[in-house]
Amino acid sequence: MLLDWATKAELMEEKRKHLRTEINEPAYVSSGGSVMGCMVRNISVEGAAIDVENPAFVPQRFRLVMANDSSVRECRVAWIQKNRIGLTFVDTL
Repeated sequence: MLLDWATKAELMEEKRKHLRTEINEPAYVSSGGSVMGCMVRNISVEGAAIDVENPAFVPQRFRLVMANDSSVRECRVAWIQKNRIGLTFVDTL
């Protein structure tokens, strides 16, 4: 039996430790002096999902800078699906 898209998404959500909040806020991918615009689609205490124009230009590790409040999070790429990238926040302490 094939699962429909909504059911797959619900099953995926249940595996997450922390609830993600839909935010749709502009941000920047920053690494090695390069900066690229992105849109943060959802966020939690452990990570986020962003949309970018071309995922090929996003490094494995980078800083995510929120445009609205300039907060910065160190990130690593967890997964890529088309133009959406799943991020895990990295503890830098």
